[in-house]
Amino acid sequence: MVHAPNRPPAGAPPVRINLYSDTQTRPTPAMKDAMIRAEVGDEQHGDDPTVHELCDRMAALMGKEAAMYMPSGTMCNVVAILTHCGKGDEVIAHETSHILHSEGGTHAALTGVQIMPMKGPRGMFTADDVRAAIRPKTRYAPPQRLLEVEQTANIGGGAIWPLAQLNAVADVAHEQGWSTHMDGARLMNACVGAGIAAKDMVAGYDSVWLDFTKGLGAPLGAVLCGDEEFIGRAWRWKQRLGGSMRQAGVCAAACIYALDNNIDRLADDHANAKALARGLRQIPGVEVEEPDTNLVFFDIRGAGMDVATLQAKLQMRGIAVSGLGGRVRACTHLDVTAPMIEEAVTEIKAALAAA
Repeated sequence: MVHAPNRPPAGAPPVRINLYSDTQTRPTPAMKDAMIRAEVGDEQHGDDPTVHELCDRMAALMGKEAAMYMPSGTMCNVVAILTHCGKGDEVIAHETSHILHSEGGTHAALTGVQIMPMKGPRGMFTADDVRAAIRPKTRYAPPQRLLEVEQTANIGGGAIWPLAQLNAVADVAHEQGWSTHMDGARLMNACVGAGIAAKDMVAGYDSVWLDFTKGLGAPLGAVLCGDEEFIGRAWRWKQRLGGSMRQAGVCAAACIYALDNNIDRLADDHANAKALARGLRQIPGVEVEEPDTNLVFFDIRGAGMDVATLQAKLQMRGIAVSGLGGRVRACTHLDVTAPMIEEAVTEIKAALAAA
């Protein structure tokens, strides 16, 4: 089986309204200018001043001692689990988590851990759920080492974990001697949506990473944060996995620009997502989940069409959406404007009417 991504079909027009994912964002001219002007060195050798600036700022933002720049969020998850756990250890995570659904089985293939899938609405579980998952400490049971959460919960609808619930599950984990890790792919969406500072949101977590290639609009990179000892050990796995870079300051400069310019504006994406949800609810047969942040999930089976058919129809209209778990997912971001939302609703309505 060939796993290379498909190219756009012949005859498809350019995408003009891209609701496929916030990973589709393009660096703005101002961000590109910051990248061009970046002072660089050898990141792998510890000589890139722009990477150091980014990591120092991220550690301060998250209230952690140290940070490490990585090519991707998936690598952050893999490195974090390799650092926290040994082969045969168990990780507790939601059944819809990114580490189970979207990382190509890498934790079975590379980390050697097993993942206990937790149930719960909207990609979340409770402290009582964690207590119920505690195994007896015998040679028959895998050692439980790590509790992992995803903020926001992607398949959960871009849902924001309430701070009290985040802290409660982390407290149970720490009582058991486990470490805690937060997949913070869209962490700043959660912070802006809830009005909570990042360092407060992640205070109960031993490691956390932030992705800059989603709503923050950078072309590459994520930053993993933790205490100095954790980051020091994580560097060995970064090296082993090929994540050590050279003149990475070119891309780190885009992340610094994003920290300065693209966080507060996430509120605009959330407003556009709510507007999209309101518009979609007016279409007969469409069931829409109310968005917390920038992800809008909707079910079109009642309109007599499946996800793939709608995607194909919209693609020929220059509109991109994604499908996930039998639902359509539309994602707002800095390249999607309010007028685009109105046009997208009109086009989706027209496409579904043909059913």
